[in-house]
Amino acid sequence: MTSKQRFGEIDLLRAIAIVLMVIFHLVYDLREFAGVKINYQDPFWFLLGKTSALLFMFLSGLASGFSRSPIRRGVKVLLLGMGITGVTYLALGDMYVRFGILHFLGVTMILAPFLYSLASSILWALAGASVLLGLWFKKVLVETSLLIPFGLLYKGFGSIDYYPLLPYGSATFLGILAYRHFYAQESEPVFALQLNSKPIIWLSRNSLMIYLVHQPIILFVIFGFKFIR
Repeated sequence: MTSKQRFGEIDLLRAIAIVLMVIFHLVYDLREFAGVKINYQDPFWFLLGKTSALLFMFLSGLASGFSRSPIRRGVKVLLLGMGITGVTYLALGDMYVRFGILHFLGVTMILAPFLYSLASSILWALAGASVLLGLWFKKVLVETSLLIPFGLLYKGFGSIDYYPLLPYGSATFLGILAYRHFYAQESEPVFALQLNSKPIIWLSRNSLMIYLVHQPIILFVIFGFKFIR
């Protein structure tokens, strides 16, 4: 999607997703690193965090339809995810990020050209099967870590950020379907929104950068206050 071909509703949803994610991570960090008595596992905070992630997955599938090089973008995002894996392994030990949101987005972007070649009926079927298999896999334990990306876990698995392809791939499939049914035609899309809000557009355009830097900034502020006190 070029700067001359922006859709306000997509920018708005992406801006909402990054704001929700920053809020959730702030709440998490305040509890884990500042000792603030707030339970980020309460339904409200849990749903807030999941809504953010699902929006990113849905929008990633949708936006791949506008991209001329989804595979190159996917490789870049996946490498950034692997970088986070390395950093969190050094900082957190066994709770490091094995297959987090960036790993998920990177893989699905790489697969986007293939997924876009599938018929809509197949994508609907994959969306449903992804949810059902993902729910089933939660009850299954395996003896290898190689199947972590697909939602199959081993005993004692733990990670601070985990979004397997199953069941979350369904959000990406729905994003592809949304592009196909509402944006692929030459005519104006059904939900077109003319948005001239510079802050929202900035948040949308810089969502990846914000995702990468917001956690270090939050932790720097928290530990800075603790050091001053």
